[in-house]
Amino acid sequence: MALWSKSRRRDTISVLALTAILGLSACGGSGDGATTATASPGGAGAAGAQLVNPGKLTTCTNIPYEPFQFKDASGKIVGFDVDIVDLAAKKLGVTQEIVDIDFAVIKSGAAMAAKKCDVAAAGMTITDERKQNIDFSVPYFDATQALMAKKGTGAKSLEDVKAKGLKLGAQASTTGLDYVKKNGFDPTEYADSPKELLALQSGQADVIIQDLPVVLTWLKKPEIAAKFELVASLDTGEQYGIGLKKGADPVLLKTINDTITQAKADGTYDQIFMKWFGKKPGELG
Repeated sequence: MALWSKSRRRDTISVLALTAILGLSACGGSGDGATTATASPGGAGAAGAQLVNPGKLTTCTNIPYEPFQFKDASGKIVGFDVDIVDLAAKKLGVTQEIVDIDFAVIKSGAAMAAKKCDVAAAGMTITDERKQNIDFSVPYFDATQALMAKKGTGAKSLEDVKAKGLKLGAQASTTGLDYVKKNGFDPTEYADSPKELLALQSGQADVIIQDLPVVLTWLKKPEIAAKFELVASLDTGEQYGIGLKKGADPVLLKTINDTITQAKADGTYDQIFMKWFGKKPGELG
């Protein structure tokens, strides 16, 4: 996420402190020690992967962040990220189990350090800062930011937002927040993407910055598209990665990397992309 909060996304609490807090919480898997996954037939390289819960590839995420991860009408967690990790789970011969947890705890590395999950799939942009606390898979999604505003503002860029004195909102702990701050803005921060959207709808914010696919998904809803619009796409050159514990199990990391690479090569990735975005990779912007 470019997300990514992202409630979703802050860095001020240390990894050790967060780990201690997580150790006392009931959120996540019940196992404390690592177990060994059994490879599925033909799942070369999967045998021996160390997992926090037997028979499960436990994934930390933060919902809702549609279309990457969210609950459908039946309450099941679905989305682009979910389908990508499912491919890796299948290769390992296990099933995916999803833990909904604060994004700040994910990107700090505390969630995986505390063995709450094996991986993190939360629309999370690969950054040098985050690499200090977690390891990343190869990139699996090319991301960018977007500005969304109430119709009629006349804003078409961040420069317009500043010139017109418009109130800017951003999701906490995200790369979108970092981007506007680097450009001289001091936006109001919202804990997660739904709160950010609500701020726009209620007039607390005139413009918000969010990952482009999330904005496009919001605008598919007639009641939102009637009043709000995409005013600018910001080419920030971001890429999402699957996060793992710092010093990740090499077997698990290799399995995830191989899964992403193979899916892109055999067309599976394109199918999943079309399913959730209705366009081919490279056509979103």
